[in-house]
Amino acid sequence: MNPIPVTILTGFLGAGKTTLLNYILTERHGHRIAVIENEFGEINIDAELVLSSDEEIFELTNGCVCCVATARADLLRILEKLLARREKYDHILVETSGMADPTPVAQTFFVDPVAAQVQLDAIVTLVDAKHAAGDLDHHAVDQIVIADRIIMNKVDLVGSRELAELESRVRQLNATAPILRSSHAKVALENILGIGAFSSQRGTLSLDEHEHSHDPSLESASFTFERPFERAKLEQWVKTLLAERGDDIFRMKGILALAHEPNRYVLQGVHRITDLKPADAWGDEKPVSKLVFIGRDLERAAIKAGLSDCLA
Repeated sequence: MNPIPVTILTGFLGAGKTTLLNYILTERHGHRIAVIENEFGEINIDAELVLSSDEEIFELTNGCVCCVATARADLLRILEKLLARREKYDHILVETSGMADPTPVAQTFFVDPVAAQVQLDAIVTLVDAKHAAGDLDHHAVDQIVIADRIIMNKVDLVGSRELAELESRVRQLNATAPILRSSHAKVALENILGIGAFSSQRGTLSLDEHEHSHDPSLESASFTFERPFERAKLEQWVKTLLAERGDDIFRMKGILALAHEPNRYVLQGVHRITDLKPADAWGDEKPVSKLVFIGRDLERAAIKAGLSDCLA
């Protein structure tokens, strides 16, 4: 049987990976997709941020798949599980942590026997046009260098001159990958799925153990609350927090229970830009809020106290 194509979806914190994933899963493209999620933090909530799809979502929660051996072992176990039911899928998406270097993830598909049954189709990297100028000092560089397709996302938030300068910097890191521009991560899917971009030339990748460490100044703080939030209090607290610490908070995301609201609410934040939208109903499930912050010098106790003051 033909190998199942695998797309590795990468991008720095807040670039729009989950938005693109939602777009892929809700568009009509004829693919039967399985999704493998990996997140940097104590609580993995990305699977819950995928708002509506019939596809199966598998979570990797034992650390970053690019540098933790247990996470790579979990990745192989999930692939074996998928291959045992390969009649259900014709494409696999691996969404890496925003902190991940995709190189060792790609190497996984060459060094293990499972590689004979799957085929790396492409590495797709999202770049946040609004904030990437600062992110290029971090592991976003690793993600851009190895990309087969680069999606310049959030182009609606920047001017043409700023965008041209950023694309020029990206071109210095990767001279060959096509750059696709997008708003809200909407791109023509035929340009990123089933494109066979991972050519045989990529066999020159070193298969040695890849040395990789996260920016030591970045950390994550995760919180769970069983009482619902007062929406007005929470929105004011988030606004104040980001006004004071927006440069240090790269990413904020959560599944929230709000007082007197039957639906989940999804909170997304990148630096000082935030979005709070309703999602599906809680139904019979007990409403529980989960939040994750990723940034520099996070004051966990202060954040927890501030959130607690917003509870109903």
